[in-house]
Amino acid sequence: MPKGYLALVLHAHLPFVRHPEHKDFLEEDWLFQAISETYIPLIQVFDRLMQDGVPFQLTMSLSPPLLSMLSDDLLQQRTVRFLDRSLELAEKEIKRTRRQPDVQPLARMYRDKLGEARDLFVHRYGHNLIRAFRDFMDAGHLEIITCAATHGYLPLMTVVPNAVRAQIQVAMQTHEQFFGVRPSGIWLPECAYQPGLEEFLAEAGLDYFFVDTHGLLYADARPPYGVHTPVLCPNGVAAFGRDAESSKQVWSSEEGYPSDVNYRDYYRDIGFDLDHAYIHPYIAATGDRKMTGFKYHRITGPTDRKELYQPKHAKAKAASHASDFLFNRQRQIDRLAGRMDRPPIIVAPYDAELFGHWWYEGPEWLNFLLRKIAGDQEVVSLITPGEYLKRHPENPCTTPAASSWGDKGYHAHWMSDSNDWIYRHLHKAAERMVELAQRNPQATGLEERALNQAARELLLAQSSDWAFIMFAGTMVDYADKRTQDHIVRFNRLYEEIRKGRINKSWLADIESKDNIFPHIDYRVYS
Repeated sequence: MPKGYLALVLHAHLPFVRHPEHKDFLEEDWLFQAISETYIPLIQVFDRLMQDGVPFQLTMSLSPPLLSMLSDDLLQQRTVRFLDRSLELAEKEIKRTRRQPDVQPLARMYRDKLGEARDLFVHRYGHNLIRAFRDFMDAGHLEIITCAATHGYLPLMTVVPNAVRAQIQVAMQTHEQFFGVRPSGIWLPECAYQPGLEEFLAEAGLDYFFVDTHGLLYADARPPYGVHTPVLCPNGVAAFGRDAESSKQVWSSEEGYPSDVNYRDYYRDIGFDLDHAYIHPYIAATGDRKMTGFKYHRITGPTDRKELYQPKHAKAKAASHASDFLFNRQRQIDRLAGRMDRPPIIVAPYDAELFGHWWYEGPEWLNFLLRKIAGDQEVVSLITPGEYLKRHPENPCTTPAASSWGDKGYHAHWMSDSNDWIYRHLHKAAERMVELAQRNPQATGLEERALNQAARELLLAQSSDWAFIMFAGTMVDYADKRTQDHIVRFNRLYEEIRKGRINKSWLADIESKDNIFPHIDYRVYS
């Protein structure tokens, strides 16, 4: 019997980016890079653990936009094209570096890894990685949970309650469509909570959600064991709080493991280093330079003179950091267990894309950690939040505080001078969508198609990613345009539906572009 539990939670999400009207579109690389650098490496780690008979349990949220993209035929084909183009560059790099004995092994490493990724994506899973995650779920290794339909920032949507309800209900339907079961938990987008949201979760049949540390520490009644047990909201839905100590060791840009000087440097990439004529076929179609994934240097330190990456040294450091993480969790649980009337749970949530994409060695660190936990120690055991609630259903009752895991811990990241202009439009569109749904409960044919598309356009406009990008100051023009495009399309649909003059050809065009949630029913807004 372990003294305590560790719940590793990976949040996998990307905004819905799909542009069939363009042959190449830069922002689609977000998906292709996540597939090749995060999702496939994680699948490979889980595969090896299963083959070696290593017991493990993790929780993973797969957001509805990500599921929609992973299952989309066009994006699957473009992923193969991305992998093929990267493999072509790898072969060129092997030739270019033939007189650089310290660099060429790195080019060969990328060629080999890309070949393995392509084989897994194309031949093993037939272009659809959702099959892999479902297999791990069915084997009992993953507890897959959902997120809001388009990662909408729910606290800033509550002025129109049916908009919040639709985000959650559409997410539940999408999850069941792909996995055949209803999820028991939800990752609230940006861990953003305000009192009352739990009512929508209970209505959807959800058992638990996550909040940041201060969401529990500043709760109506501070729980006696802090974040090391869940709390039950007055309606019975459980809230799990993020453990600050374990998060800091991985997340901190100054003290966290990913900042170690031996790890691969994310920002130094041949897409910016090499001659433009040479690299031109592998960067943006506009000729603008971009990341290619070929990075030959390690972090080294706060200097522009980066030293060459040494994979063996980085792998050894990942093993050392995994040991350090486990040692600290053991000591943490030893301290907690003596003061509690039940085994403590340490909830360690991370963005999945940290592992592999941002922190190249992250999947290997996770591999070492899971093996060490399963090894010769009895202090820490892996668990999922759903399993913990089954074993320990009685927990402190309180209402968490309004909070998020964003800048300053509240809503500032998504409501600032850079992005606050969006909300008057989102709220008005949500009111109009409720109006349309309630006025047209029995729509069929073309009218029903238009109403369903209006729901899609509203959901896509509500994505928290656009406000996040505006605040961060990266790709702002794209985030502005996406928000405006979806609102403009929604408003045109609203007017055409009200007047009974739906433009069939225009509707078909935006249905083909914004094809998320093919089975959506607009009545979710009524």
